[in-house]
Amino acid sequence: MIADGTPGTGAPAHHTPEHSVSPDEIAGHLEVALEIADRCDALTLPAFQDRSFSVELKSNHTEVTEIDRSCETLIADSLAHMRPDHAMFGEEFGHRTAMADDETVWQWIVDPIDGTSGFARGVPVWATLLALSHRDAGLVAAVISAPALGRRWWATLGGGSLVNGARCQVSRIDRLEDAQVSITHHRGWDELDKTAALVALGQRARRVRGLGDFWQHCLVAEGAIDIAVDAVGLEPYDLAAVRLVVEQAGGTFTDRHGVATHETATAISTNTELHPLVLAALSD
Repeated sequence: MIADGTPGTGAPAHHTPEHSVSPDEIAGHLEVALEIADRCDALTLPAFQDRSFSVELKSNHTEVTEIDRSCETLIADSLAHMRPDHAMFGEEFGHRTAMADDETVWQWIVDPIDGTSGFARGVPVWATLLALSHRDAGLVAAVISAPALGRRWWATLGGGSLVNGARCQVSRIDRLEDAQVSITHHRGWDELDKTAALVALGQRARRVRGLGDFWQHCLVAEGAIDIAVDAVGLEPYDLAAVRLVVEQAGGTFTDRHGVATHETATAISTNTELHPLVLAALSD
């Protein structure tokens, strides 16, 4: 588990990095990510459909299958061939780098199967998450491929977000009373003494659901729901890809303190209009 972050001002933070990478270069990296996503789908979907895997528990009591590990190995091997000078950070095997850390310009942040618990139980809400970060420009490309749902989202810095080729745009709902909300109740919220605040937030909304994992944030990007409050104890590979998809769809993605990041343990995405209201509801 990574740190919960440093409390901010309570307002969403927006960081616009220097655009030191050309759109053409980003487009080339996106093509690589899409091709790797195709390879991952060809591995993960048949295994999900025929249930041809065993399930283990990791030290943190989360599920892992040999498909998770095989998929991350496939991603690493593909990148070693297609982008040999890029580093990679994945859920199952951690950091891999082709050069000294201080020389690394590009890093892929990957989760071979986000939603392994659902994958293991036959729930089709799981996806391969691929995000590419540049040392100066930050996140520049992302692909979220959910083959069991028949959906794929992708985004590039300055290029917007798409789902199955259609443009994503967040909603314009500006009242909590009209909002569709997804909340992931998790014991970490109990430990932060925020469960009651989450319940109150849901009670104020028009409708509340627990959609979970990547999907809730992608639905915010699509404008299908307006707010997604994730679990506590998240990692960069859970969040990097969904953050870029939400932001490039016009939304806001921060931790619970309002810091725009994919590197702390909480995550909230909204259509931007509602973000200050959510942060206020969960404030200290």
